[in-house]
Amino acid sequence: MPDSYQIQRRQLLQAMMAAALPAGLVSCSNQASAGPLVVGGLPVTCNLTLPVACVAQGQRAGAAGPAFQYSKYSGWPEIKESLMAGRIQAAYMLAPLVMDLADKKIPVKIVSLGHRSGAVIMVRTDSPYQKFRQLAGKRIAIPSRFAVDFLFLRKMLAQENMTPAEIEIVEMPPPDMPAALYANAVDAYCTGEPFGAAAQSAGYARPLRMTRDEWRNYICCVLTVREELIQTNRPLVQDLVNYVLGAGQWLDQQQGNRDKAVQIAAGKQYFNQDPNIIRFVMENPTDRVTYGDLRMIRAEFEELMQLSIEAGTIKHPIAYETYMDESFAKAAQAATINL
Repeated sequence: MPDSYQIQRRQLLQAMMAAALPAGLVSCSNQASAGPLVVGGLPVTCNLTLPVACVAQGQRAGAAGPAFQYSKYSGWPEIKESLMAGRIQAAYMLAPLVMDLADKKIPVKIVSLGHRSGAVIMVRTDSPYQKFRQLAGKRIAIPSRFAVDFLFLRKMLAQENMTPAEIEIVEMPPPDMPAALYANAVDAYCTGEPFGAAAQSAGYARPLRMTRDEWRNYICCVLTVREELIQTNRPLVQDLVNYVLGAGQWLDQQQGNRDKAVQIAAGKQYFNQDPNIIRFVMENPTDRVTYGDLRMIRAEFEELMQLSIEAGTIKHPIAYETYMDESFAKAAQAATINL
């Protein structure tokens, strides 16, 4: 069959598909004008500022309708693909993954942090492990080699003068980790919350190490937007950043605010999780994850990059300006949250 026929047929099919799609899915610019800005996120407590920001802004908007809304994703690959394809224009993403995407000319920028701390290394309650070094030769699960949890694990190895070759690392979706530990399929797992708290609150696991104790300025999830959105609607990006920062401050002001956030996040349109598990994260201890200090500090990102280079997930240094837009954080006025 002639190549020209195949090309014409393909073009016709593409045109028919475009006509059948909702207008908001045809292009990024159309999507932005079709309704609220869709912001992707995972059902993890490192992303908790996003549901709070969405609800608070939506209540203030009233009849005018929300400016942005949360969209739950099941994993980082799905968010990454949606952001790369322009199906969404904003998301909470793993910081090293954004660095890598920007280096590969994907037009994305980090505009805000989302949290501090929040990763744990969990072992069975009945295990003999009390010191990290006792995990030598053991099987440890991580979410992804791009995850900052993996860098936390490597940081602990270096602290004990151990190498990654001294443990067996397996990649596993965080929701599967508690069951794998329970079944002795792994000896430990390193991940973000609430997947540590899920096993701990059930009584069969305990934290061996926590970022709150070992890496206080730990960050993994960052608010990332496509550059088209920055160019076409800076006020919307600024509003989103203001509400994220406001949500962070509100969450750390008092425990009562965290209780309200638990009820919001547990809802079906957000994390759709057992509120008792999210509450466990918020209370055991109260600084297991923190949100009030969302300053973007260049040295912290450069440390993260260096750790990623050493881990082999980033191949070479990437200029800070390639993946970062500090202008929104510098102009930010944290929104007042009334929930």
